Amino acid sequence: MQPFAIFHEHPDWFKPLFAELEKRGIPYQSIDPTQHQFAIEEKAPQFALFFNRMSPSAYLRDGIQGTFYTLNYLKHLELHGVRVINGYRAFTYETSKALQLILLQQLGIKYPKSRVVNHVSQIESATEGLRFPIVVKANIGGSGAGIEKFNSVEEVREAIKNNQIDFGVDHTALVQEFIPARGGYITRVETLGGKYLYAIRVYTTGESFNLCPADICQTTAGTELVRNACALDAPKNGLKVENYTPSAEVIKNIETIVQQSGIDVGGIEYIIDDRDGEIYYYDVNALSNFVADAVNVIGFNPHERLVDFLEQEAVKKSEDIAVV
Repeated sequence: MQPFAIFHEHPDWFKPLFAELEKRGIPYQSIDPTQHQFAIEEKAPQFALFFNRMSPSAYLRDGIQGTFYTLNYLKHLELHGVRVINGYRAFTYETSKALQLILLQQLGIKYPKSRVVNHVSQIESATEGLRFPIVVKANIGGSGAGIEKFNSVEEVREAIKNNQIDFGVDHTALVQEFIPARGGYITRVETLGGKYLYAIRVYTTGESFNLCPADICQTTAGTELVRNACALDAPKNGLKVENYTPSAEVIKNIETIVQQSGIDVGGIEYIIDDRDGEIYYYDVNALSNFVADAVNVIGFNPHERLVDFLEQEAVKKSEDIAVV
C-alpha cells in the first residue's frame, strides 16, 4: 500500500491523527513544508493521497518560507493527478481573509463589514462607515495572530503614530467591525468532505482572539479537558466549550462555504451580534484542529471519522487510476 503523505510543520497538533493511522496500520509519511524541494520536470511522488496540514501561522514558528511555497507544490501535485486533501483552492482561501470575505459576499452570506488595505496610511479612512470598536487583522494570520482591537479613531491614530500595527507577511490587512458576541461565545462548525460534522460553542474571556479548539481548557460545566496540543497555554487561555447543534439554515450556509472554497476538512466560525441578533460568519479555517477531548465534548472521536474519509478518498483515487 502506498503511504499517505501528511504535510505539516507543527510538532504536536496532529499526534491524534498519527495515532489513528498507526492504530489501523495505515502507512504514512510526515513531510515538513518549511524544508522541502521539488523538481518541476519530475512526475509527482506516488502517494495514496496527500493531506495538506500546512498552517498559515507557521511564520510564528520560523516557518514563513513554507506558506507561499506550499501553494506552488499543491498546484504541482494536482497537475500530476495526486489526490490532495485541502488542495490549492482550499489553501488559497486559507491564506487570505480578504478572499474569504469576497467569497461570502458572492454567496450572499453575512460577514462583518470590512475594508481591505495595504498600507497603514489607509487605515483611518477605511474606518469611515464602520462602527467602532474595530479590529485590524493581518490577511494571513492564524491562531489569533495579527489582530488588534481599537475603540476609537484616536486609538487608531496613536497606534499608527507609534508604528504598532503589523500587516503580516503579505502586507495586507482587513479593517473590520468588531462584533460583540451575544452570550459571550462564538460558534465553530467543523466539516468533513464538504458536510457538517459537529459544532461547538466556545466561550471566551473577551481578551483573546486565539480560539483554537485544541487549546480549550474545560467544558461549561467545569470539567477539565485533556487537550490535544499546546498544553502550556492551559492555565491562561480561559476557554470553555459546549456541544451545540446549529439550525438547518446555518448548516446549509457552512456546507456551501466549504464546498465553494474546496475545503475537504475545515472549520467555520460565526458569531451572533449582541446589538441586533444577526449572525455573521467571519473565519474560514482550512487547517482545523478538532476540539480537545472530543469524546467528552461531542460524544465521538472525529479523528476516526477523518481517517475513514482519508481511506475512502484513497480508494476512490486508486479506482480512478485502475479505470484509466
